[in-house]
Amino acid sequence: MTSHALNYRRYLLAAAAALPALFPVAATAQTQFASNDAAAPEPVAAAAASADAEPAAAAEVLVSARRRVEKAQDVPIALSVIGNEQLGVRGDYRLDQVQQLVPSLQVFSFNPRNTNINIRGLGSNVALTTDGLENGVGLYIDNVYYGRVGQSQFDLVDLDRVEVLRGPQGTLFGKNTTAGAINITSRLPQFDWHFDGQADLGNYDYRQVRGSLTGPIAEGLAAFRLSAAYTDRGGFLYDTTLREHVHDYENASVRGQLLLTPSERLTIRLIGDWSQQKQHCCINLLAGTFDTYRNGTTIANNFNQRVARLGYTPQPLDPFARRTDANSPFQANMNTWGVSGQVDYDLGGAAITSVTAVRNWNWFPLNDGDYIARSINTVGHIRNFQRQFSQELRIASTGTHTIDWLIGGYYFWQVVRGYGRTQFGPDAALALYPNDNQAVANIASNGLLTTYTSDPHTRSAALFGQGTWHITPALSLTLGLRYTHEDKWGGYTSVRAFALPTTGLTDVQVARVNTIRNALGPIQSFNVDTSDDSLSGLATLGWKPSNDVLLYATYSRGSKSQGLNLTAIPAGVNPVVNPEKVNNYEIGVKSQFFDRALTINLAAYQTDVDQYQTTIVQQIVGTNTYINYIANIPKVRSRGFEGDVAWRAARWLSLTGSLAYTDATYVRYPNGPTPVEALNPTPANPAGNPVQDMSGQPLAGVPKWSASVGGDVTQPVGDRTEAFLHGDWSYRSSYYTVASNSSYGLVPGYGLVNARLGLRFEDGRYELSVWARNLFDKNYYQTLSVLNYGLVTATLGDPRTFGGTLKVRF
Repeated sequence: MTSHALNYRRYLLAAAAALPALFPVAATAQTQFASNDAAAPEPVAAAAASADAEPAAAAEVLVSARRRVEKAQDVPIALSVIGNEQLGVRGDYRLDQVQQLVPSLQVFSFNPRNTNINIRGLGSNVALTTDGLENGVGLYIDNVYYGRVGQSQFDLVDLDRVEVLRGPQGTLFGKNTTAGAINITSRLPQFDWHFDGQADLGNYDYRQVRGSLTGPIAEGLAAFRLSAAYTDRGGFLYDTTLREHVHDYENASVRGQLLLTPSERLTIRLIGDWSQQKQHCCINLLAGTFDTYRNGTTIANNFNQRVARLGYTPQPLDPFARRTDANSPFQANMNTWGVSGQVDYDLGGAAITSVTAVRNWNWFPLNDGDYIARSINTVGHIRNFQRQFSQELRIASTGTHTIDWLIGGYYFWQVVRGYGRTQFGPDAALALYPNDNQAVANIASNGLLTTYTSDPHTRSAALFGQGTWHITPALSLTLGLRYTHEDKWGGYTSVRAFALPTTGLTDVQVARVNTIRNALGPIQSFNVDTSDDSLSGLATLGWKPSNDVLLYATYSRGSKSQGLNLTAIPAGVNPVVNPEKVNNYEIGVKSQFFDRALTINLAAYQTDVDQYQTTIVQQIVGTNTYINYIANIPKVRSRGFEGDVAWRAARWLSLTGSLAYTDATYVRYPNGPTPVEALNPTPANPAGNPVQDMSGQPLAGVPKWSASVGGDVTQPVGDRTEAFLHGDWSYRSSYYTVASNSSYGLVPGYGLVNARLGLRFEDGRYELSVWARNLFDKNYYQTLSVLNYGLVTATLGDPRTFGGTLKVRF
């Protein structure tokens, strides 16, 4: 047993022993646990009586972006807040749907594990997820950090609000938030009985039911909330080999909460959740081919040559026909569960908060690595079993003071165990090694099974503090600092689990067999151990020239801990990836006008990143081989501006709009990967030019322009009944989804329209509506991938979906 494992057990036992002691003396003031159930729509009679009156002031939006409940307009941070009602009217229950309301947020996915989330162009761009590296966008649900991005891809239940915090948030959120943080808050248990539920039916056999029940257990002492959701949808693609629809979706989630208030000062909130997701997914579709490099040289063993040799006619190169003929099993199944306890104790003038959590996430994929009805790359996946423990303890001032302050400590432990498999089938020899003796190549590749394991561990401890000095009633200065120590360690081992015997082959033939096998399934074993100390902080000056206008300027520094290359890495590549350092400069204004009916928020920023962590993909000319590993890009910059507008134009009309411009650029990247089409091998240089200077080029995965607009109309149509209409449009300009910025990997810009029309009865107790997502059935790509043998594949955005919803509230 390693010393790290022994130390972890000691830490875990110590934390477990300390937990009961922490509970009686922990957390934020109980007054912050105000009811946050979605308010029912205002009575229709009242609306009818004043339909032509001046618009009412917008309701105050409360956030916890600074670990205390504040008005969003008073917080000098660029953030977007999407509330329960706004999420419900759109039917948004996944992060990839939420991004349509937040232009600075970009979420796209190769599969749930390999999901990319970036804010302002930074975080994770087009990289396949690496177990030894964290995302630069931190995800928090009810004050608990989620260690793997796959944990964020389940349906969300019991949502109260989603806060998207833009720019480094390292002081208070810490744990790898160099690009920003997504802070999700669920609804609290209530001491009054309340139930809300909904049922949806739609095309593609879409079915969804959601429900939440809350009420008292002991009046004034204990309350509960129990929520559940189930979603089932048929497939968007048809597999002509399996003769069934694929890319379906099934998700089940359950969440239970217990709220205890043994005294006016003490509040305890316990949460347990479980989710399971099953998808017959994810297969890339054939989108295009090319046979030559830019210099006119034919790509050796290109896709069209391969399929001709195999006597195979591929599917038409029309991805929006949504058809595949993949013949190997593929799936994207996963589950997760977690428990957490938040304890809050009001000391009078200050409050203590303790948040303790244990979580796990399990990932069960299968992949068809060649995308076609031939058995070349039959298996290529890695299963993950993630476990994490976290403990946060903080004390903060309450009420109004000349100086508001907060100090705390944080501990986090995680292990991500990976179990990978790659296997090749009977068509591999002819497809990959046509110039070899086929009997030898078949022995080398047919059935070749390589298995590998990895186990990156993380142990992180931090101390942090932040204070706001109210110099005058209008002028404030906020300073924050966080010190983090982080240890990472782990190992990687690959073994040859199956290979055909080489009996009867000559020594030369056996040598060739070994060469092929080492290329298809390299054998390595190593261990690595590293540690890092870092400082994050911020300085923000805020000025309120009037009650409804806030001007602010911020400097913030963030740090992302070192990464581990726990994969088959080429010679000369360091298994340790250096920490990422971020300096962010930002100015902004938050303003409201006309009795707060109109809100206008603007921000401009520049973020400089040293040692940007990303996945490197190098391609070996004339082979089926890629070299994947994580490394540092010397310098990256993101700069731009954002604007958000919300206007309550009348009691019956609300309008919103957001715009983001993001210029994310490699400032210094002399050894970037060359696009496939530009490798340009020659007789004198058969390997071509696999490396290019990408300095000055845009980061992949980042649209330069993104925008959204929306509107809501409500009108009374009878006694205690109102009609409502919602519509929204979101836009993303073009962006690359290949790390090399290949011209074949440029996703064209697209705009999507969603709409909902319905009736609310009995002052909102019942609601019946019809809806459509992607109303005009826009064909658009999520990603385009370019393979080194001249094949372009695509993952597609969802087609038009429509249906109806019934909601009830009691």
